[in-house]
Amino acid sequence: MRRNFSSFLVWVTACLSAHVANGFEFPDCDHGPLAGTTVCDTRASPTERAAELVKLMNITEKLSNLVDNSLGASRIGLPSYQWWNEALHGIAGSPGVSFNVSGSPFSYATSFANAITMSAAFDDDLIYDIATVISTEARAFINAGRAGLDFWTPNVNPFKDPRWGRGSETPGEDPVRIKGYVKALLAGLEGDQPIRKVIATCKHYAAYDLERWRGITRYDFNAVVSSQDLSEYYLPPFQQCARDSKVGSIMCSYNSLNGTPACASTYLMTDILRNHWGWTEDNNFITSDCNAIQDFLPSHHNFSQTPAQAAAAGYTAGTDTVCEVPGWPPMTDVVGAYNETLLSEATIDRALRRLYEGLIRAGYFDPPSRSAYRFIGWPEVNTPEAQALALRSAAEGIVLLKNDGLLPLSLAGKSVALVGHWATGGRQMRGGYSGIPPYYHTPEYAAQQLNLTYYTATGPIAENTSTAAAGTWTANALAAAAKADIILYFGGTDQTIAAEDKDRETIAWPEAQLALINKLATLSKPLVIIQLGDQVDDTPLLANKNVSAILWAGYPGQSGGSAVLDIITGKTAPAGRLPVTQYPAAYTQQVPLTEMALRPTAHSPGRTYRWYNASVLPFGHGLHYTSFTATFGALPFPANPTDTLKIPITSLLNTPACKAQNHPDLCLFASLPVHVTNTGNATTSDYVALAFVAGEFGPPPYPIKTLVAYARVHAIAPGTTGTAQLQLTLGALARVDEAGNAVLYPGVYKLLLDVTAPPLDEMLFELTGEPVVLDYFPQPAGV
Repeated sequence: MRRNFSSFLVWVTACLSAHVANGFEFPDCDHGPLAGTTVCDTRASPTERAAELVKLMNITEKLSNLVDNSLGASRIGLPSYQWWNEALHGIAGSPGVSFNVSGSPFSYATSFANAITMSAAFDDDLIYDIATVISTEARAFINAGRAGLDFWTPNVNPFKDPRWGRGSETPGEDPVRIKGYVKALLAGLEGDQPIRKVIATCKHYAAYDLERWRGITRYDFNAVVSSQDLSEYYLPPFQQCARDSKVGSIMCSYNSLNGTPACASTYLMTDILRNHWGWTEDNNFITSDCNAIQDFLPSHHNFSQTPAQAAAAGYTAGTDTVCEVPGWPPMTDVVGAYNETLLSEATIDRALRRLYEGLIRAGYFDPPSRSAYRFIGWPEVNTPEAQALALRSAAEGIVLLKNDGLLPLSLAGKSVALVGHWATGGRQMRGGYSGIPPYYHTPEYAAQQLNLTYYTATGPIAENTSTAAAGTWTANALAAAAKADIILYFGGTDQTIAAEDKDRETIAWPEAQLALINKLATLSKPLVIIQLGDQVDDTPLLANKNVSAILWAGYPGQSGGSAVLDIITGKTAPAGRLPVTQYPAAYTQQVPLTEMALRPTAHSPGRTYRWYNASVLPFGHGLHYTSFTATFGALPFPANPTDTLKIPITSLLNTPACKAQNHPDLCLFASLPVHVTNTGNATTSDYVALAFVAGEFGPPPYPIKTLVAYARVHAIAPGTTGTAQLQLTLGALARVDEAGNAVLYPGVYKLLLDVTAPPLDEMLFELTGEPVVLDYFPQPAGV
């Protein structure tokens, strides 16, 4: 049966918004049946407390607590618990989250820019601050009984193909960028206290980036991935989550990996996740994506023949709880699996210990006095500081793609035409996995705040030029534009074009939108295009001399309209960078969406900026309102001024700091300064320093270049210099061999600054000696 999860989430929000979802409550450790037991004894370890809880359950109670809508056990005072809570870019509608639509309090939560736009800021301090607000607001909802303690965020799958419908939920296409984003986000979500602020969940593990394409769905897709690509590209964000950030939870994905459903893969969940990455310190737990276990059946993966067999396969392999979508039978047959002796009580106990230890570590069985988190309430939701941060999350991520000198533009005394499908609408600005924001500061709202004379007209979204209604919007748009001095066109894609369960077939501008833009361009008035959503091929607009400027806003959240007008007027200077490659429209005919390989082959031109060199606009592209020069400082190694700097590999690994590091790939190569000078005379601006490495070292083919570090320098005034410190690790410099091992190779390395041609600065150094393996990748069975 076809599933549409976007529609389902809308339904969930509507059904649960008027009351407290599942009546979330903390267990009564003062007067309930658990009082006086080890479960409620804060002096005992979380592991001991969870084990005691599981011992108190009978088998019927155990079996009823293995899915997302856990029933609890009233006999022992264990409340029911809903594990499905969402918070991708703010508290979001989901079975476990309840908004109060009848009025304040808890009628809304701050809605930040979606992940793809936040990532474009390349500002990890911003990501940390946003995540801290999200977790604070989450705790307010939790304390009011309107959310659970765990949240299924972030989505860390690399966005390798522009057609993928869920790419806007991710931080982009580059693993180094995603790892930095994730590190900052998880620190803000989970906090640094003994009690977790909330439990975050990194998803979807692993190699998931297809929804529904040409008859292939995520529910039956088998991702064929080499060990090299798996280790190098698809898994580094999860390594950051599990090994380095020690996230509380991970979600296994719908797809199969090399013939085995991800949620039944002991290779993924045991060999790599728990054993290799050591993701066992907090007895962490794994949840399945929703109905992923039933996808084991013959109608999809054909991995299991019965629901009982499917349940046994998932739990035995290491999945600890299963998400079930109401109304989509067959449900997870844990009872049948146990009764048929396919699922042992020891495996059931293991899963429950992991799940409840996670809640214990978030203070579930603790008295309120033990954590300040228990006293966070409604006054800490959507504070003025949160509102300012929401605006900043959009403004910092907006990318200036084209500018003929029109921007920044003073609108004083000028009239403006606001044309396009999101010129007056707010919901589109949120993107996927969104909650109810306190307001929508749309482009029209922003124009009102500036006291502008403006004219509005809607526009097409996905329509083609033959659509019968095309004449209606064309006439209205041209009429509005004819009365105005400036035309602002708010177009691009939205969730009706690319979303969960909806991949794109084309990445060109929608026909009707492009036709309308071309008509507006003939009016010989300043024309600024503001793109919502995913990347489209901007070639015709970049070449059109009557298109003055192009801004990409992604999904800018509750304050998106204000952020756009702030950029256009120069109140905020643009400094965002594309976190993805903008491909030509023909790219979709050159490689199928199902192709997982990254390197170019006879059948593929390659994927991402590392392997594809014919982009419309490259990863990292972003213009400014001023000019910059930027130079690398010196590397902290003795140098011969007449020769390329030579650095023995052994010297890098033998430093005291590196020897003390458990994982050599995390050893610091250098803290490299970048000095950035604003050479303009009018505009103070941020600047994102991007450092890439290129060279012929390691196994061929060689990537064009690879991002190794980045940093955002704030508020560089004209004529002044700011400095960024780029933290280059050995892992960032390493290459991955065919077996998936991360290896530091000898050779000449060229550091490149920025994406311009030529780069703003270059630096050469040579690593000498023998190759050193920094990380041995676990090999799948039979290899």
